[in-house]
Amino acid sequence: MKENKMLSYIENVLTNMPTDWLNLTTHRLDIYDESLAKVQFLNQFEALYKANNFETAALNNLPTAYDYIRLGHPLSCVLEWAIANLNNVESNNVIGFDSQTIPVLSILRKNLLANKNTQIVYTGNLPKRFDTEVLKTVYGYKFELNKVEKVEDIAKFSGSTIFISEDDKIQATNLHSNVDFYINLYGQLGSVLIVNGEENESYISDIQHVRRRETVATTPDNALVALKALTEDASIKTEDHNKEANKASVLEAIKTVTNTSITPLVASSGLSIQYAILMGLIDDALEKHKGKAIKIVVPPNCYGGTNDQARRVAACVDNVEIVDLLVDGDNDMVQSIDTVLAKIANEDAIPYIIAEIPTNPRVEVPDLIQLKAILSQERKTPSGSIAIDPVFILDQTFCPNVHFLGEDDILSTVRTISFASGSKFPSGGKCTAGYCVGNKSTTTLMEKIEKHLDLCDNEATVFQYQILAKQLPSMNQRINDAYKNTREFVNFIHESLPGAKINFVSEALAAQGFTPSVFSLDLPTKGNTDEERETYKRALNLKLINLMITEIPNESKYCVSYGQLKGCYWTIPATSTQGTTKEGDKDYIARVALSANMDLELHKKVFLKFVESI
Repeated sequence: MKENKMLSYIENVLTNMPTDWLNLTTHRLDIYDESLAKVQFLNQFEALYKANNFETAALNNLPTAYDYIRLGHPLSCVLEWAIANLNNVESNNVIGFDSQTIPVLSILRKNLLANKNTQIVYTGNLPKRFDTEVLKTVYGYKFELNKVEKVEDIAKFSGSTIFISEDDKIQATNLHSNVDFYINLYGQLGSVLIVNGEENESYISDIQHVRRRETVATTPDNALVALKALTEDASIKTEDHNKEANKASVLEAIKTVTNTSITPLVASSGLSIQYAILMGLIDDALEKHKGKAIKIVVPPNCYGGTNDQARRVAACVDNVEIVDLLVDGDNDMVQSIDTVLAKIANEDAIPYIIAEIPTNPRVEVPDLIQLKAILSQERKTPSGSIAIDPVFILDQTFCPNVHFLGEDDILSTVRTISFASGSKFPSGGKCTAGYCVGNKSTTTLMEKIEKHLDLCDNEATVFQYQILAKQLPSMNQRINDAYKNTREFVNFIHESLPGAKINFVSEALAAQGFTPSVFSLDLPTKGNTDEERETYKRALNLKLINLMITEIPNESKYCVSYGQLKGCYWTIPATSTQGTTKEGDKDYIARVALSANMDLELHKKVFLKFVESI
């Protein structure tokens, strides 16, 4: 009876849900408490359920579960809530993944760091992409595999027991005391992990962190398919969405945009592709340079996901170490790379450099001719042999239209992999898919990256390919139009608040093709001490952002995103994109992102109101 009531309620919710639940990468950012996130959303959703209220307005007023659909969203939360109810467990114990293999890796990672044994038990087949040898030799994970006829055959084990089963229908799972983690595979929809028993609840935050950094949650489209199948008590049916045609269209569009000829790779998110890049390069290094140390060189203040993921990889793989690259403010990227590469050559190690161009959040572009020279320079090891040349991993998310890797482009002869987050310009905020491309000197590296993208089951979904096929052809025009709005707004701020320091590209750089629609704003401050001045400035940042999102609620959002189809996005990197960055490296400035479709005159008017109030 209780189950029927729940399924009937979900059916009504799906009929009345806000369109943004399915169509945007962000929902109600004006009602979002990160510390509560999914819990707050589900508590209020549960209250609506008990009142049998499924009105669209009520659903639209639910707080945001996560600030970004890569981490989770209303539909994924409702799916996890429903599965938790079916199994009489807490909603936090149910975690949905777009990937079939990453939930297994999330437990293996925690147990590796805790030096705890793991057995993986399965009845039918393991995920088809599960590669035992690579997981043990490259990722460093330790586990044993056991096939059984039925779950009751699983014996007690000294360590963690993961039970994997393939299912074509979402239904209650027969939870067994000898199983710590259930992973149900649902074909194209990904998988759902159930944490079984209070003694295993300490794993939940670590599993969610893997989902946050190395993959994505069940996507909105797939969550909707799963919920419909659940309410209909039917087998899961997925649509092809013309995947092959859309994929071919997307790959050609990426080649055109990036001026490259090697086949690109498309993943479920920017961090999914970055994870494949890192693990693919590590795999290549272990094969070609056995025993040598691997150095991942990364700016300490760059996007928090990039920074955090690189450090998480280094924590798991014995011979991988992080080297800080100072690129912003008083530091010059080229000089910093030169210094770092000289040190790595002296250690006869393998350099992999991750950098954003333009940098984030200060939107700086290095001297590209000098950059090419430094990356191409031949260095010697202490023994006199030629040092291993670097691989430059270029995050082009701010300016995905700039050509770096084509035959006659600036980095054509340097081993370079370029990647971009698809939730920004490529999709216009319609999905999270990301992609990477390489130049002709990276053919074998791209093969390794593809191998790890496949192993992690992190390729873009059929629906993501459909969105990108539609959105990519107009990307360069949207970039151009958004840049024009941004340049005009930057010029207006210069005139109306000359005491502010604005970080944005020069007209000369824009003429070279660097036309981002993001700038950072260092507001004027006052006070007798550094501490007073910093406190005043931080309060002023919030005052500005709160005024903009309050006065222009339909367009101005408090969000880290950019490259959207409409509106204006405001954030403070230190408290958003740099969430896992060391405190001393954080930037307490305002970062502003404009789109091609927004009321620029209204934004100027409200900004002037802010200027007059200080």
